[in-house]
Amino acid sequence: MTARQAVAALKARDVSPGELIDAAEARIAEVEPKVNALPILCLDRARAMAEKLERPDDPPPGYLYGLPVAIKDLVDVAGVRCTQGSRAFADRIAHRSDYSVERLEGNGALVIAKANTPEFGAGAQTFNDVFGTTTNPWNTAMTPAGSSGGSAAALAAGEVWLADGSDLGGSLRIPASFTGVVGLRPSPGRVAWGPRALPFDTLSVLGPMGRNVGDCALMLDAQVGLDTRDPLSLPAPDRSFVDSVDHAVSFGRLPSRFAGGCRVGWTPDLGLSPVDPEVLAICQAAVRRLEKLGASVGTDTPDFSGAEECFQVLRAANFAASVWPKIQGKTDLVKPEVIWNAEKGLKLGGVEQADARRVQGEIYNRVAAFFERHDFLVLPTCVSPPFDHRKRYLEEVAGRKFDTYISWLVLTFAVTLTGTPAISIPCGFTKSGLPVGLQIVARPRGEAELLAFCAVLEADLGLSGRVPVDPIAGQP
Repeated sequence: MTARQAVAALKARDVSPGELIDAAEARIAEVEPKVNALPILCLDRARAMAEKLERPDDPPPGYLYGLPVAIKDLVDVAGVRCTQGSRAFADRIAHRSDYSVERLEGNGALVIAKANTPEFGAGAQTFNDVFGTTTNPWNTAMTPAGSSGGSAAALAAGEVWLADGSDLGGSLRIPASFTGVVGLRPSPGRVAWGPRALPFDTLSVLGPMGRNVGDCALMLDAQVGLDTRDPLSLPAPDRSFVDSVDHAVSFGRLPSRFAGGCRVGWTPDLGLSPVDPEVLAICQAAVRRLEKLGASVGTDTPDFSGAEECFQVLRAANFAASVWPKIQGKTDLVKPEVIWNAEKGLKLGGVEQADARRVQGEIYNRVAAFFERHDFLVLPTCVSPPFDHRKRYLEEVAGRKFDTYISWLVLTFAVTLTGTPAISIPCGFTKSGLPVGLQIVARPRGEAELLAFCAVLEADLGLSGRVPVDPIAGQP
């Protein structure tokens, strides 16, 4: 069942929350030795919450009626371990839940597990010294990427129906691309979360992950809503995201603000990095289908000049403020990439940070101008297909050698700088059978039109039902 089908069955009482917990537990036991996606289980807590679950007379959009979900191990769930993938916090038990978890549980979700993540979410390859490496269900010799790799792999392996993720440089989008699921990075404030060290930060967001666009919309409905504890928090929209998706699919028409129909700007690389030729060809084939669906597609992109240096500076400053206080005096327990990033932030001067803020503003203004002419920007999610999980990070693609452990994420972290919602949906498979994702970007706070657009394209591509029945063992 899809998540939406499962919720419909729960609502009709055709199945009970306890039965779905049992089904998830059995699946987890079957596949976890192969994928290592959900290392922390909290099944007894979920069963206890199921006993107290309310069935409101007038449920809000996205009410889940006891659907089991997974939460990334960067996000606190009261009474459950939250290690952040670090030996420095290996035995930590969260005393309270994150605002986002409170919202989900208030909307009928049952948290049954924590999903694996790289240490402090740093790096788009999911391994750590607490729980080890998460593998890709499409080929267990490959990585599901990260940092929401545990969530993505759990979805692809059929362990849970929905999972959350966080996204700073692409941590929702790239794992979705590598595992053939859907991951949405919403606008800052769309999903309230905290308490956190940098509540005014717009680079990091939480968002939904699902096996198809409709499921992702359902989870977003369950996540959104004003929370005054988060200063960026946005109210829930008047119309549910699921309704926007269903309306678009029922008419089979791409949404547009323009009288002449949907306008799409396509770019193979944002002008920032070469892309693996096979990945590029698969994405281009998907874009051609947009034209058959009635979109006007032209090669066009905002100017992202300076994006990489800008992001690297802003990210390092964030690490200095939010991660360094956690690891100071414990660096012997932390991987070198995290230490390097935090120390880089501590060494930044005022001029560097001022220049980065200025460049970010220039990029945003150019993106805003782009969305005066277009409905969507479309590009590959990642420069590469999934790679060997023994690699700490990707060092080179199509002749370009990357300078840092996060440089290969440039197609997603450049978009992060703009604060626009962005999603990755499956658009094809490599000759070796590995998924490839297409990244679609919408104007600020345009999640409804973005999900509607993706639902129509997803229906045309016909890939949403393809997930591994069992994790596929393979050779790198």
